[in-house]
Amino acid sequence: VQLQACGGGLVQAGGSLKLSCTASGRFSAIHTMGWYRQTPGNQRELIATITRDGVTDYADSVKGRFTISRDNAANEMYLQMVDLEPEDTAVYFCTATARIRLKVRDYWGQGTLVTVSS
Repeated sequence: VQLQACGGGLVQAGGSLKLSCTASGRFSAIHTMGWYRQTPGNQRELIATITRDGVTDYADSVKGRFTISRDNAANEMYLQMVDLEPEDTAVYFCTATARIRLKVRDYWGQGTLVTVSS
């Protein structure tokens, strides 16, 4: 399973960005998907998850500003980010739990950089 994240870039504080993550490869099903972010010297922070049925959860730091969604038919996941703050500057990674026949494991994308200027 390969995960390709895109949509990062430079935006001013208060602006918006939408990240996308596309899953490809051979798999039986993709279960929960999510977004992490990481700043230099810090651990990756889980900020949003979405189940296959569309149940979502958010970190307090992004709740009310970020919206996670997915298109199961297209094997895609999105993160709509509004009211961005300089503290949101990070590399954003998508992740997915996928089943290949009887084996289930987690997969990671390569990351996309989001820079929010003040």
